[in-house]
Amino acid sequence: MKYSYYPGCTLYNKAKEFDISTRKSCETLGINLVELPHWYCCGAAYPQSQDHKIPLIAPFRVLAKAKLEGNDLITLCSFCYHVLKRVNYSINEDEEKKDLMNDFLDENYQGDQRVVHLLEVLRDDLGFERILEFKKQDLSSLKVAPYYGCYLLRPENEIGIDNHENPMILNDLLSTLGIEVVDSPLKVECCGSYLVLVNKEATLAAVARILDGYKKLGAEAITTTCPLCHYNLDRFQEDLKLKGFKPIPIFYFTQLLALYLGADGVEFRANRVPVEPYLKEKGII
Repeated sequence: MKYSYYPGCTLYNKAKEFDISTRKSCETLGINLVELPHWYCCGAAYPQSQDHKIPLIAPFRVLAKAKLEGNDLITLCSFCYHVLKRVNYSINEDEEKKDLMNDFLDENYQGDQRVVHLLEVLRDDLGFERILEFKKQDLSSLKVAPYYGCYLLRPENEIGIDNHENPMILNDLLSTLGIEVVDSPLKVECCGSYLVLVNKEATLAAVARILDGYKKLGAEAITTTCPLCHYNLDRFQEDLKLKGFKPIPIFYFTQLLALYLGADGVEFRANRVPVEPYLKEKGII
């Protein structure tokens, strides 16, 4: 199983643990990730303005260059996935826009590059049941809440990875790994996203609602698919501690997958809330 791999900016900087655990998990599972040569930022946010063709240039070029590699394009960052999927959808709905972009960039891209998230690859291409063949570590002592956030799922007609109101793809992966899943409608609520840049208090309120809600349901840890969700849920617990909040570990789903597979070198150094004490308490490390 061979895929072109688009890490995106965040996985090369703030979310290196996400990238490392992804590469190690895929290597163990026989998923060959070939990093896209000379990749660059996708733009991070899908443009909402009426005349929004200029912001489409970067993701359009990523898709065009990926098509030349001849493989499906896999990405992990919810923002990257969201932007690339929506650009594909947009140009397939608007031939004039597609022609304009191709003329401007001197490309011949027809909007037919398949863009997939690792969760889709595990569910649809590999199959969750195949993961059981690679089990090295029992994770049944863990009690974890899956958190999807916004960008991975919406708008559903353009993204299509799962139901945007009650997604189960991450739930099902955690169940496959033997983890006790704590499910809640909170899993699709916004964490505040990049609102933190202009209104920290609003982000803090969103984070507090999610964390408090999950803890009341008995969750001992949370796992997410998005670097920004991970940052907000992890980083802002420092502020919540001032209000008597007991910290809760935040994982990338690939870190849990890598632990299950017995992969060496899984890192947690960037976590503001240490996860090692929880894993030691549960006999995982």
